Amino acid sequence: MASLLGPLVTIILPVFGLIAAGYACRKLGKLGPSAASELNRFVVYLALPALLFDTMANTPLRMLDQPAFIAVFGIGFAVVFVFTLGVRLMQRRPLADASIDGLNAAYPNTGFVGLPLCLLAFGKASLAPAVIATIMTVCVLFGVAIVLIEIGLQAGSHIGATLWRVTKSLAKNPLLIAPVAGAVVSATGVGVPQGGEALIKLLGGAASPCALVALGLFLGAKGETRNARTTSALVALKLLVQPLLTWWLAIHVFALPPLWAKSAVILSALPTGTGPFMLAEFYRRDGSVTSSTILFSTVISLVTVTLCLAAML
Repeated sequence: MASLLGPLVTIILPVFGLIAAGYACRKLGKLGPSAASELNRFVVYLALPALLFDTMANTPLRMLDQPAFIAVFGIGFAVVFVFTLGVRLMQRRPLADASIDGLNAAYPNTGFVGLPLCLLAFGKASLAPAVIATIMTVCVLFGVAIVLIEIGLQAGSHIGATLWRVTKSLAKNPLLIAPVAGAVVSATGVGVPQGGEALIKLLGGAASPCALVALGLFLGAKGETRNARTTSALVALKLLVQPLLTWWLAIHVFALPPLWAKSAVILSALPTGTGPFMLAEFYRRDGSVTSSTILFSTVISLVTVTLCLAAML
C-alpha cells in the first residue's frame, strides 16, 4: 500500500501546490478580486482551446477505434452525469447550475492526473486508453455540458428563438470549435506549421496550471460556508459510484481485456478535474460547491485511488 501511495502523492502534490499558490496570492493581496475570473477567461479563450485542438489534431482517428472501451467509460460517466442532473433539477436547481453539478460528479481529472498515473501503474500500453478517456472527458462530456448550460441560459418563450440563440452561442464557443478543428486536421492529414504547433503547445500547456491557480484564487476569496451535504454527495458519486459502475461494465458486461478494464476503472476513479470550475466561472455561476468538490475529491482520492490500484495490481 505504501509503495502505491508514495507515487500517487507525487502526482497529486502539484495539484495542491498550484491551488495553494493561488490561495496564498489572494489572501496576501498579491492578486486582486478579479484575478480568478480573468485568469479563467485566459484558460477558456486561449489555453484550453489550444490544448483541445492539439489533442485532437495529434490523435490518429484509428486510435479511437475502441468501441467497447468507449462504451464502458462513456456509459460510466453518462449515467452519473444524467442521474446528478436529474436529481438537481428535481431540487429546482436551474439547468445551467444542474449541468455544472453533473460535471462535478462525473468529470475525472484524466489529463492532469490520469495520464501520468496510468503510465506509472500499467506502463506505456495504458496511454492509449488514457488518451481516449481524456478526449471523451474534455470534448464529449464537456461539450454536452456546454450545450445544456447554453440552453438553460438562453431559454425564452419561443422555442425557435431559443434554439437560434443557443446555436449562435455554440458556434462562437472556442471550447467546441477547437476540438472540431483539431479532428478535421487529424482526418485530412493537413500539417500544422512548426511555429504554429509550438505556439499551440505553449498555450495548451498553460491550461491546467492556470485553471488550478484560478481555483485557489477563488477559494481564497470566498468566506461563506459551502454546502457540505451537496459536496459530500457529489464526491461520493465521483469517487465511489462512477468507478464501481465502470468496473461492473468493464468486467461483467463488455469483458474488456485486463489492461483496458483496469485503465477504465482507474480513470473513472480519479478526482473531479478543473473543467466544472472553468465553466462555473466563465458563465458566472456560483462556484462554491464546485471548488469544494474539486478540492475534497482530490484529497480523498489519495485513499480511494490507492485502494483501487491495490485491488487491481
